[in-house]
Amino acid sequence: MDGDDDISGQMIDEIYANGGEETDQRSRRAIMSGDQLDIEAYAALYSGRTKIMRLLFIANSSKNPTVQLDALRMAYDEIKKGENTQLFREVVQKIDGRLGPNYDMDLSWCEVVERKAEQKKERLENELNAYRDCFISFQTNLIKESIRMGYNDFGDFYYSHGQLGDAFKSYVRTRDYCTTSKHIIHMCLSTILVSIEMGQFSHVSSYVSKAEQGTDPLDPITISKLRCAAGLANLETKKYKLAARKFLETGPELGSHYNEVIAAQDVATYGGLCALATFDRAELKSKVIDNSNFRNFLELVPEVRELINDFYSSHYASCLEYLGNLKANLLLDIHLHDHVETLYDQIRHKALIQYTHPFVSVDLNMMANAFKTTVVGLEKELEALITDNQIQARIDSHNKILYARHADQRNATFQRVLETGREFDRDVRSMLLRSNLIKHDYNIRASRKL
Repeated sequence: MDGDDDISGQMIDEIYANGGEETDQRSRRAIMSGDQLDIEAYAALYSGRTKIMRLLFIANSSKNPTVQLDALRMAYDEIKKGENTQLFREVVQKIDGRLGPNYDMDLSWCEVVERKAEQKKERLENELNAYRDCFISFQTNLIKESIRMGYNDFGDFYYSHGQLGDAFKSYVRTRDYCTTSKHIIHMCLSTILVSIEMGQFSHVSSYVSKAEQGTDPLDPITISKLRCAAGLANLETKKYKLAARKFLETGPELGSHYNEVIAAQDVATYGGLCALATFDRAELKSKVIDNSNFRNFLELVPEVRELINDFYSSHYASCLEYLGNLKANLLLDIHLHDHVETLYDQIRHKALIQYTHPFVSVDLNMMANAFKTTVVGLEKELEALITDNQIQARIDSHNKILYARHADQRNATFQRVLETGREFDRDVRSMLLRSNLIKHDYNIRASRKL
């Protein structure tokens, strides 16, 4: 722009088209509604303990009383299919009679389950002790396998009763009695499952590595499970780029084979948002949009697919609207809730940087319109990015224009030439010194003290 009215007009038009009113048919495309989460459909994606824990997390996090009670009702029904009486008591206490007499404390059920649990535990202990006594006398692979299965059964027993620490120890003990690579993989997957439930993601990363270091090739489903587990571990430690890569590497073979931990829809959501927050434009195109495997996951969550395409196409208003509509439900996700604000901020900052990058100057009024914010709020966001050296620009607060501050290419070239010259001079002097030392047979040998 720089004072030239014609150039200014062209730039304004370009900026206006780049995420402003979006005069094409995309502006009339229906944006996903911010409807309340369909808990039944959501819960149907999962199985086992994670289904219960996700429902309880929704009950604890949602501010909608109807959603809370629906989640507690489904958690109550699901728990009664299992054997975790401690968790059952906690859920009944949370319900507090609000769902009627059918969802009150069922003491008879608890007593029956606990009595059976004691009997089963005693039987497992007797069997395991007998196998260990035999192993002392006859160290055969058959007895070794029986001990492995005994510890594994103990792990399953403790896991089903909510005693995660004891379950972890039992699964780990099977390692000493594994005789095949398949046994090692089974041990790793069991340990990973319990570690995720306990929130011990350092263990998750460790046992994913152990499983991947096996000598035998892994089947595609196991590989996909390990990728998902590694992705969750990186997500929890805020390594969003690594998390994105792991989720993007997950194969479509996963299907519903790992719904005791994660659903295919979660792979699309976690991977898509992490990629959007951390990948540059080229990576987003090659590793996400053009990734045929990941496209299968994105088809399950059209909103995430569309917001990624909108971001890449610079339709920021639409992209941010999708994100806004998704936010309430993402905050109810047991793994993603702590990261939603951070990921959203990173995505928004990337959008602001990408928006300003091609232009010499930008009208802040139009930019604020494109990002559905006020000029004052936009100025503060841009100031933070300029201070953080993420945008090379200055703001004309009076005229509400952002001016790009392009580097002095001429000066930068001279500086690079001078630096190259200094490096060359230093290298030549070093070579001359070395050649003179060799010429005069001046070698210094370090004396060793024996």
